[in-house]
Amino acid sequence: MSSRMLGLGAEFPAFEKTAVVSREKGQEFQTISNTIHTSEGKWMVMFWWPKDFTFVCPTEIAEFNKNAGEFADRDTVLVGASTDSEFVHLAWRNNHEDLRDLTFPMLADTSKSLAEELGILEANEKIAYRATFIIDPQGIVRWVSAYDLSVGRNVEEVLRVLDALQTDELCPCNWEKGEATLNLN
Repeated sequence: MSSRMLGLGAEFPAFEKTAVVSREKGQEFQTISNTIHTSEGKWMVMFWWPKDFTFVCPTEIAEFNKNAGEFADRDTVLVGASTDSEFVHLAWRNNHEDLRDLTFPMLADTSKSLAEELGILEANEKIAYRATFIIDPQGIVRWVSAYDLSVGRNVEEVLRVLDALQTDELCPCNWEKGEATLNLN
């Protein structure tokens, strides 16, 4: 197992995994790969949670879903992931009110190979930390954030950082979309 989290400037690993994309009978599962965004010249935000059927995780997943349109407006593909199976993901979506109408895939990394390559597996239980990666259209990691298992992340901060990265300019502390960036000329 990697003891280091994949960092800035690294190429995001190639992957091909099954994901839950729908609750409609016969349309539930789809294989997705790292080209889900690069083939269309889009950014990707991939966020990980530790376990399905837990307490903090659905609050984050629901918040990402509430903001799915914001990510789409920024030409960004949103992908959620954990080390649970696609069948567990589907059961959770079917049984949790806040997860029924998700608009992004729930990736199943049952082999834990992608989480291991990313360096986000918790040592004892071998579950993913709450990690978020922003990957540019060329497949390069531009931002990484990881939280302890008990702490939920802030989706507004993910959007703020995505906005800043997409300016391709110098953005000062607490910069928000629409504010001036730093001009050194």
